Amino acid sequence: MTNIQLNRAKDKMFATWGVVSTFFGIILLAVFIIFILYDGLPRLSWQFLVSLPSRKPENAGVYTAMMGTIWILGLTLLFALPLGIAAAVYLEEYIPKGKFATILEINISNLAGVPSIIYGLLGLQLFARTMKFGGNLLAGSFTLSLLILPIIIVATREAIRAVPSSIKDASFALGATKWQTIWLQVLPSAFGGIMTGLILALSRAVGEAAPLIVVGALAYVPFAPKSPMDEYSVLPIQIFNWISRPQHGFVVNAAAAIIILLVITFTMNAIAVFLRNKHQKKTN
Repeated sequence: MTNIQLNRAKDKMFATWGVVSTFFGIILLAVFIIFILYDGLPRLSWQFLVSLPSRKPENAGVYTAMMGTIWILGLTLLFALPLGIAAAVYLEEYIPKGKFATILEINISNLAGVPSIIYGLLGLQLFARTMKFGGNLLAGSFTLSLLILPIIIVATREAIRAVPSSIKDASFALGATKWQTIWLQVLPSAFGGIMTGLILALSRAVGEAAPLIVVGALAYVPFAPKSPMDEYSVLPIQIFNWISRPQHGFVVNAAAAIIILLVITFTMNAIAVFLRNKHQKKTN
């Protein structure tokens, strides 16, 4: 057998293995979702959405965890979006190309793959202890901002690179400054890609529990947060709390909360796909 035939056989084997792995992955995911829907759908109701936590599973709801998730996502978006876009613009348009820029780019890309628990430890020391925020929403949102910041920077840089150079050249030809070109031409043209990266980053943040537990988020909060300085819980932590309870009713509550979390995640990913496709059509 020649080398060409051997390489073709290897490619075919890897392709077959990839198809089989994908198929079994889809089957396992489908089975998981079916079991979750079977257990959780009967529990979903308006009362479940607006009820506070309770020691009785039939009276417990996800209102505090859901409001905590909304607060965390909103504050994380507020902190991470402008900083991430500003860093991406600087790295892509202003920083001199050289060894320092290369090292910086490599480290930012590597930070996107750092385990979330590491960010939790960093947030615990920096925000909860050094800055004395404690376990409030500010500490949690700052920690998640660090977590998703590399993702936003990388996605924004890719979106900026995808802007045709003819747009920049035309802007410069009309007498615009570099900042005017970036602010009025480049960023609006890259808006779809930037929003896609942001939503995907928030989709990761919404499912994180480990860094928030380390920072000080609580498993049981009898009230909904009303300010960034309040204590809080989020859906992943509430699900973990219910799963660890021995009563079957709490397992049912956890399944219903998982459905809510899946709906939020799938909706955010669907919006990201829609924005990406719309941006691609507009660019083409």
